[in-house]
Amino acid sequence: CTVIFTRMATKDLHKPISILFCNLAFSDLFTSFSGFWISMLFITNPDITIFGSKDMLAPYALYTTSILSTIYNLVSIGIERYLAVAESMRTRFRVARNHSIAVVLINWVLAFLLGCLPLMGWNCLHTEKNVSVLYSPFCVNYLIFIAIPNVVVAFIVPLFTYLRIIIILRRRKQRMKACGQATGTYKSAEIQVARTSIFIWLLALISYAPFFAGVIFDATNHQCHIDLYPGVYIFRNCTAMLITMNCLGNPIIYTLKLKTLGTKLKALKCLSTNRIRACTI
Repeated sequence: CTVIFTRMATKDLHKPISILFCNLAFSDLFTSFSGFWISMLFITNPDITIFGSKDMLAPYALYTTSILSTIYNLVSIGIERYLAVAESMRTRFRVARNHSIAVVLINWVLAFLLGCLPLMGWNCLHTEKNVSVLYSPFCVNYLIFIAIPNVVVAFIVPLFTYLRIIIILRRRKQRMKACGQATGTYKSAEIQVARTSIFIWLLALISYAPFFAGVIFDATNHQCHIDLYPGVYIFRNCTAMLITMNCLGNPIIYTLKLKTLGTKLKALKCLSTNRIRACTI
């Protein structure tokens, strides 16, 4: 909420990348909200989160939608950073604010379309065949359809974009060094991009790999709910906690560690104080 408020209240942060950052914060907020909804259902009626119920369709669908939106936003940020670096020496194409808004709309439409498929009928409420053990009443084939392509996209695309950024910065640094120019800016930018990309990979790996492993286990498992209780469901809850931790880690990696955002927070505070003094005078 702090990230959203600061980026919406500060005019000079209304840039294409800032729109993507703000939308990422919205996605993380929805993920946390839907996770809290599922937690409340688990506290009030644990059986429906284990054996499945119609009441679990809506919170699971919202949870899936928010996770997909977060993944698409992370991929979009990586692509935008690559275009910003790769096209910085050209004038034919520049990432504009309208492009970022269009990407945000496409991300949400695609996330809602895929996340709400169980609400449209792709569920196992009325059949015991192909039902998920961990996320009943979702179907196993739906979880595989959602998990495998998006996990591949979430890991491959950022890997390509950030590696390309590092390669481009290194080449430009070598060219400037050959011309006898200072290369301190490119060296610091290369270190920062490499450090950020490592953090992104580690956070994504820690957050989503256990969930993906749970889906694979769900697809290959042939035991019933009772035989797997409680160990597998403790693992499921831990995967949900890791995804929530990803929502806390994204603002730290992408926004809160930037000095600009902290400066803007102080500027907003000072601005409000000056307005009160002006009104008093």
